[in-house]
Amino acid sequence: QVQLVESGGGLVQAGGSLRLSCAASGRTFSNYAMGWFRQAPGKEREFVAAKNSRGATYYGDSVKGRFTISRDNAQNTVYLQMNSLKPEDTAVYYCAAKPTTGWAFIYSRDYDYWGQGTQVTVSS
Repeated sequence: QVQLVESGGGLVQAGGSLRLSCAASGRTFSNYAMGWFRQAPGKEREFVAAKNSRGATYYGDSVKGRFTISRDNAQNTVYLQMNSLKPEDTAVYYCAAKPTTGWAFIYSRDYDYWGQGTQVTVSS
């Protein structure tokens, strides 16, 4: 069983930055594929970013060039640095994990574990 706990959400003005963190339990975090998704009210869950165990990264089109996913395997933590935030980035952000090596996933159905979510609100 893997537990994920997100933190770092909050209220920020458009153009500002936030860094989300997701702390994971488990002794083999370095072998997990990790992802970030978001869900705005009335909308489907949307892929934001993913990073596999080998360091390859993938981004959703709406966040490319503004968001960066990184991971610290020693701290069992994955981060999402969000810059140049826009009001349309407002959503609940979720961290997800799948214990597998060498693969990354952009579909929510492929992940096995989810955090509780953290709210990000960007004001105009």
